[in-house]
Amino acid sequence: MSGLEAIGTNGTTKVPVLASHVDVESGPRVTEAKGATDVNIQRRRKTRSVRVLLRRVAVMAILIGILVGLAAVIWYCFGWLFLIELVLVALVAYLAAGHWRWFYVAAVTVPRDLRALIKYIRLLIQVKSYHRSDASLAEIFHKLVKKYPNKPAIIFEGQEWTFAQVDEYSNKIANVFKSHGYKKGDCVALFLENKPEFVCTWLGLSKIGVITALINTNLRLSSLVHSLTIVKSQAIIFGAELSEAVTEILDKIESKVALYQINCNNNASTQDERFENLDALIKDAASTAPDVKDNLRQHDHLVYIYTSGTTGLPKAAVISTSRYIFIAAAMHWVRDFRTSDRFYSPLPLYHTAGGCMTIGQMLIFGSTIVIRKKFSASAYFPECRKYNCTVAQYIGEMCRYILAVPAKPDDGEHNLRMIFGNGLRPQIWTEFIDRFNIKEIGEFYGATEGNANIVNVDNTVGSIGFISRIIPQVYPITIIRVDENGDPVRDARGLCQECKPNEPGVFIGKILPNNPSRTFLGYVDEEASKKKVVRNVFRIGDSAFISGDILIADEFGNLFFKDRTGDTFRWKGENVSTSEVEAVISNIVNYKDVIVYGVEIRGMEGRAGMAALYDPEGTVKLNEGLLDGLKRSLPSYARPIFIRILTKLDLTGTYKLKKNDLQKDGFDPTKSSDSIYYLSSKGQYEIISKDIYDKINSGEIRV
Repeated sequence: MSGLEAIGTNGTTKVPVLASHVDVESGPRVTEAKGATDVNIQRRRKTRSVRVLLRRVAVMAILIGILVGLAAVIWYCFGWLFLIELVLVALVAYLAAGHWRWFYVAAVTVPRDLRALIKYIRLLIQVKSYHRSDASLAEIFHKLVKKYPNKPAIIFEGQEWTFAQVDEYSNKIANVFKSHGYKKGDCVALFLENKPEFVCTWLGLSKIGVITALINTNLRLSSLVHSLTIVKSQAIIFGAELSEAVTEILDKIESKVALYQINCNNNASTQDERFENLDALIKDAASTAPDVKDNLRQHDHLVYIYTSGTTGLPKAAVISTSRYIFIAAAMHWVRDFRTSDRFYSPLPLYHTAGGCMTIGQMLIFGSTIVIRKKFSASAYFPECRKYNCTVAQYIGEMCRYILAVPAKPDDGEHNLRMIFGNGLRPQIWTEFIDRFNIKEIGEFYGATEGNANIVNVDNTVGSIGFISRIIPQVYPITIIRVDENGDPVRDARGLCQECKPNEPGVFIGKILPNNPSRTFLGYVDEEASKKKVVRNVFRIGDSAFISGDILIADEFGNLFFKDRTGDTFRWKGENVSTSEVEAVISNIVNYKDVIVYGVEIRGMEGRAGMAALYDPEGTVKLNEGLLDGLKRSLPSYARPIFIRILTKLDLTGTYKLKKNDLQKDGFDPTKSSDSIYYLSSKGQYEIISKDIYDKINSGEIRV
């Protein structure tokens, strides 16, 4: 192991050996030959000393050269004031360390930080280059079309769309809507299942400056109407397979929104006379680039992407061209993606993960993307093999579903060198990579509307990224202390307080208005945006995006997701993390869907734990299997008092269970046909009747 090597390939920490504390020539002394003179011995020692000195001088020269080079690049990217600030911070950190531990942590993390810094600088250089040219996404993509006209851009259910075909179809879309009077700044909603036309449609609209609202295909009725009206959509493009959902809300939108139906040659239904036949319009449209007089710029709004809606109605996050480029380019540079890569993504294209991070690799870097209509756990690795994919994407609970598929001898046979995504639970991390022979995990963290994204760069198990312990100001993210309501804890000056290592707090991204990658664009709803900004963070007048997610940074700066504010609840004087309890229960019941939340009991402080478990076949043995596992894995205060057995699921597009409605129902058996159980004084789960429910609330039955 070299002097600065510290992180093992399996993510475990090795004890470092500092090069400056080791004599590279030391070892067992060789006994000099009999009769050797003292002069010869001294000559050898002198030669050895000179050699060691020259090596140290060479190493110092190389290090100084690297530091000077980095300083020059940082000066170029950020300016001399930022460089001086970094030097001062490093000096203060050095003087404030006070003991050897800081040097130990620095030695362990230098290789990681240096690799990540170089990648981050390369990212900033490219982003700044695009920013200077003020190129639109369509202009960036057009250069790739000229370079790779016949290369597959999108593969879908056996179809291959080349870069030239994607460009031609998007040009047709642009020309159709330009001829219908749509212009820069208008908004058109896209309500379409995963298919190549999805990407081509919003790309085409962007060529004339129209903003596309990417609508979740699971939305219906009031949620669908809300998503259309909040962005003031002037038209909706929808697939024939979703025409029924549109028909259901016609009385609320028909007078305000133009309706374009696209069949994508599947003949799914007969064309309704109230709908424009977009297929026919596209067929007759020109395939050349539209003549646009409006100046399309980097800061223009490109698409609206909605939050999942796990805690209320979806909110439309603003994604500008510069923001889209930064999201895709960040993953490309930090995780070493290649133009030659083939990406497998079964994720919905109306969300950031699939629609920006992965599709962006095709639109900006010229990679090939394999998409499918819907995620299938059993088809995931077989399709990666079928299409010779080198990188695959996951999100949310996908890895748990894949792991639940019965093992096969060829599980580890594929060409994948990496999978990336977010939501791989630490409890199944090692089992997943071992079974499926995964070499690298690119677990990332970020919010659609946020201005700070982080990613695991060194395969540390469970980590979602890191904060540098040497120069934390390089990437403007922090974890701050919050109270039980998720509000920042302030000091005597009214400023926020940074968390210490291993202290949970809320993740924030500092807002730098003059830096395109650090601005906060927020939501279309300005009031909702204001709630996500915290002011007077570390000095009066500054501001930051507050994520609402509880994270922990260990001694080495590795970040780990713990929970969301509002999801952690207190019971019997202890904090209970819902995500941790969910992971334990899921493992016990063979990766079934489960969601944990706190519910109020009349007259009692805090909230009692409740778990909603999807088990329509009734295969889970509550008292024999589940309860025994809970006793082994969780302290008494964290074990759910109530269990609700779900017979149907209500999932978001990213495979998350919706919590709000379940939490409102609580443990009242009259609000649902599901069976609800409570942990009785006998130490067993028993069914709750209306009478027992009343006795629990009156205090007659204690839980």
